[in-house]
Amino acid sequence: MSRSWVSPGVAYLTRGLLSVIFPTASSVIIVGRLACLQGFPVSPWLLSAMVLGAVPLGFAAYIFVDEISQRRKATRLGARLVPRVQGKWPGNLDKLVNVILTLEVEYLGQPVLDEMKELGPTLNYRCLWEDYIVTTEPQHVKTILVTDFHNYVKGTKFREAADSILGTGVFNSDGETWKLHRTMTRPFFTHDRISHFEIFDRHANRAIALAKDRFTMDMSIDFQVGPQVGILISFVEKLPQDLISRFTLDSASEFLFGHCIDSLSVELPFPNNTLESTNTKPRPGDNAAAFTNAFSEAQHVISRRVIIGAAWPMTEILADSTAQHMKVVDKFLDPILEAALRRHGTAAKSDADETAEDQTFLDHLVKLTSDLKVIKDETLNILLAGRDTTASTLTSAIYLLAMHPEILSRLREEIISKVGSTRMPTHGDIKEMKYLHAVLNETMRLFPAVPFNVREAVHDTTLTSPEPGKKPLFVPGGVVVVYSVFLMHRRTDLWGPDALKFDPDRWLDERMQKHVLPNPYIFLPFNAGPRICLGQNFAYNQMSFMLIRLLQNFSAIALSSEPAMRPPAWWAENDGRQAIERCKPRHHLTLYAQGGMWVKMEAVDDAEVIQ
Repeated sequence: MSRSWVSPGVAYLTRGLLSVIFPTASSVIIVGRLACLQGFPVSPWLLSAMVLGAVPLGFAAYIFVDEISQRRKATRLGARLVPRVQGKWPGNLDKLVNVILTLEVEYLGQPVLDEMKELGPTLNYRCLWEDYIVTTEPQHVKTILVTDFHNYVKGTKFREAADSILGTGVFNSDGETWKLHRTMTRPFFTHDRISHFEIFDRHANRAIALAKDRFTMDMSIDFQVGPQVGILISFVEKLPQDLISRFTLDSASEFLFGHCIDSLSVELPFPNNTLESTNTKPRPGDNAAAFTNAFSEAQHVISRRVIIGAAWPMTEILADSTAQHMKVVDKFLDPILEAALRRHGTAAKSDADETAEDQTFLDHLVKLTSDLKVIKDETLNILLAGRDTTASTLTSAIYLLAMHPEILSRLREEIISKVGSTRMPTHGDIKEMKYLHAVLNETMRLFPAVPFNVREAVHDTTLTSPEPGKKPLFVPGGVVVVYSVFLMHRRTDLWGPDALKFDPDRWLDERMQKHVLPNPYIFLPFNAGPRICLGQNFAYNQMSFMLIRLLQNFSAIALSSEPAMRPPAWWAENDGRQAIERCKPRHHLTLYAQGGMWVKMEAVDDAEVIQ
């Protein structure tokens, strides 16, 4: 990750001064001076006014010329401009302010969905005179990810927003750099490795034991993924990590780096209404908790930057908002990476193309490069994928199973019939569990781990019109294009009138043939095309394994009534899923539940009913 003693805001203002204000002011002064030489003296006051007025006038002229240019380019391509959101304030500033202010109270994606009801599945927010195209159209997503892949890149705008956290890793790079990271990563995610479950089993048993201890105290546990604070709150409370996030973090860190972060050694958080909630003592694993909290908060900063747009550095005039968080991340991670480099330096070198059975992902990386920055960037990128996305889906699965006990019972029946109540599942067992696979698919349909994603168009291009008979939509080069699988997965015109209902049977009955098979791009929890997730089989296996182990040990799950996780009461008065939701879905780079996902579970050997 790049580090600089200059804050993003100061750097942004300096670039603006050098590229716009200074040339403009110089031009005005030169013109004034030439006028004086020709016998037309210009007063200093008039010259100052001209200097001050030149910049906004020049910007207004730029906006006007850009508008004309876009229309002409669209006409040349036989296209039309993407329908634009129309605000009341200049630059749609009121729309941007509304989105930012309502992030903490509105249902996830609702502002975008409201605009799409009027403008269609692809629209242009155009905030502060900068185009932001948002789409939920499957054909457009297919174009972006597959058919026109090379014209839609991560781009400089997202890369600058995420650079201080993700660096040049696989999720924040393009071109040859992306190919290098992809090539380094691919060999490690083979079938033989992703099917090894001993690590999963060790950490799953530990997590379940912690949960049982808490349930014997008649208390709920926080099952949710990620922090419990909003992305706009500057004061970050030091919160212990939740159960499932700890499980995925410990599993991923041991699997990938050969070093367990050991976050499960930290005491689970207590519900807020208990005496113990104020008396939780530090444990040896607090360094791990600090790391995971810092990494999550750094991701919040990325999300805020992307929402604000190119002007985000103006909100970080005094300091880089990720700096303090990344110091914590570096303090924890650097010793692990340096130790791996030392081990490699003292060991006999082996062929970099060969992956030894006991070799970790980190061992694999240090054989390919000794560049600490490259190793750290890729490590954090893969850790993000290996921990956050899997934990997000497991959290959502537990939430939905608690909401639908009849589905939980049916899933548990399949699990017990295939592997019994105690045996560790194998890769073969998981492949045979069709209902388990359906439950996971349906969870990822309603609550995909990455609800929104970003690309940037390289060259002027077009997208097919979502309305038959109309001209295609013009996409200017350099424009940010956001695609939302979260909203696409819930479209009733794509999934049928029951699209908002949690129903795993849609993956087993005629609806699969009717909706998904003819149009596979309506379901993209793991992306598609050249950037498709390399670890999707790892994720399916880990999620399946944990659900099996949980339902071998627990026969019922109930949501707790923690005030922090309750959605606003007025959600129940609206349409859609928000009317029935009992948690608050939020996202930074990945989906999480604001306020936690507090649950109680009934152990199979416990005759008491959950209250």
